[in-house]
Amino acid sequence: MTVSTSARRTRVHVTGAASTAVRPVLEAQRRPARVLAAFPAGVYLEVRTELEPSVIAVITGEATRLPNSVLLAGPLPHLTVGDDASVGDRAIELGPLSLNVRRWWDPAPPLGRLDAVWPADALPKDPPGAGLAGNGAVDMLASSCAKGWLLGAVTAAEQLVGLGPGLTPSGDDVLAGLLVTLRRLGTAAGCERAVWLADWLAATVTFDARTRTTPISATLLHCAARGEASPEVTAVLRGVAGQQALEPALRRLHRLGHTSGADLAQGIAIGVAAVRSLSGAR
Repeated sequence: MTVSTSARRTRVHVTGAASTAVRPVLEAQRRPARVLAAFPAGVYLEVRTELEPSVIAVITGEATRLPNSVLLAGPLPHLTVGDDASVGDRAIELGPLSLNVRRWWDPAPPLGRLDAVWPADALPKDPPGAGLAGNGAVDMLASSCAKGWLLGAVTAAEQLVGLGPGLTPSGDDVLAGLLVTLRRLGTAAGCERAVWLADWLAATVTFDARTRTTPISATLLHCAARGEASPEVTAVLRGVAGQQALEPALRRLHRLGHTSGADLAQGIAIGVAAVRSLSGAR
């Protein structure tokens, strides 16, 4: 880290590693942004753009590495909601911070080829702490996906977008877990029907997400539609696929947020059951 001083104020220059999900916005022409939410370990920036992700998380190593994150090598300055920023030309200007992106990381690493032989009960349908356990729309989503019934799945998904309180409502987290699982596990298992279902559900939940849920959650739904997720979600998928221990990965996932981890796990469980069913696993 180097510090340069100007007549007006001190600029702190740092480098960072960004998710490839935010590459289109970071490599585009510089645009204004504002601080949407600020926490000790990270801030959310809403960028004035039609591209997605339109919300970028600038985080330190202590924060959850969401698929729309830029991980900086150093501490965050003190920031408040509404502060101005700018994003583009592979850089982020944030308060006194000038962050240049030098490295990229993949939020959707492939699982590799696998046979759909994982245990049917690998994940509980209604994990403890799930915000929408027993919800009729969630049950309809699960049964429709397992049957490959597109109309039922789309109808249920439309009811879940934006459902619940918080920065990432429970309904969105369930959908995000499902979308990532259908796409990545379906691809790994060679289940074209699951990937087809992911395509249609992705189009449904992202079509008007910006007007139906929070800006942060809308961005995360766009990421999930492409199979992009946090390392905690990827670890659970690897556990389901038998590539690492499942239980420790589930425990780490459940620690995310108030109900976000459990809600994501619920979506993953629906996706796992659907991929098994649609691929004919017994």
